[in-house]
This record gives sequence, structure tokens and C-alpha cells, in this order.
Amino acid sequence: MTKRVKGFTLIELLVVIVIIGILATLATVTLSSARAKARDARRVSDIKQIQTALELYYNDATTYPAAANLVTSGVALFSTNATYMAKVPANPSPYNDGGCNLTETSYATGDGTYVYTPGTSNTTYSLKYCVGGTTGNITAGTHWATPGGIQNP
Repeated sequence: MTKRVKGFTLIELLVVIVIIGILATLATVTLSSARAKARDARRVSDIKQIQTALELYYNDATTYPAAANLVTSGVALFSTNATYMAKVPANPSPYNDGGCNLTETSYATGDGTYVYTPGTSNTTYSLKYCVGGTTGNITAGTHWATPGGIQNP
């Protein structure tokens, strides 16, 4: 009688490795999609927070900030009387998700920051941002937030 050695054949090992590779690929693709959706949700949340801070500013000063550099990512939004936002949030990277084209001239720096533009007589403003995919009722692409809310073209 010959003694049989127990173990896996080369074919069995290769099949298992291929299955693990396929599962890893699927997990990576799913995770990438979830990250993009999370970035878009954060962008919308950031814009709403900035809008709230701008409304508080307006309630105290009866105008919105006069210069675009007063609403800058990473810098506090404040007036002489109060601080309305300790740190204006920055757009999460990568900035060019989905339908976002951040090379257009209306983005001051092209680095994906949210762009604040004061309106006439500082009684209005527009806040430009971009989402890569549909988030809630906001479609993919470039959008503006104004005192009236988030615009969805």
C-alpha cells in the first residue's frame, strides 16, 4: 500500500487565490464609491454650516462680509463683535469628483475651495461649490448657495 499525502493541489490553491482576488476587487470598488458619496455629503454639510455662519454675521452686522477673503477655508469667520465660525471648512479632496470642473476661471485658485462672492451692497452673496454625484435632492455639478438657500439648476 502506498501512503497518500494529504494537502491541496496547485489547481485548488490557484482557484482560492483567484476568488480572494475577485472579492478584494469588489470591496475596493464599493469602498471607493462610498468615499465619493461621503465627500459629497460633507460638501453639502459644509455649505449649510457656512450659510448658517453668514446668517449669524448678517444678523449682527446687517450686511454680509464685504470681501471674498473674509470667507476663506481654514480661517475663522468673525466680525469685531463675535466669531461665527472658528474655522471655515475646506473642500475635501479629490476636488474633481464626477462632474466637477475646477479649472474654470470662476474658481479663484483652482484648488477646489468653496468660492464666496459678496453681492451688491453686501446684502446678498453667492457661495460656489461642486458635488460629484447626486446627494439628496442636489444633482451632480456646480451649484451656488445664496441667502435663499442652495440652488439646484
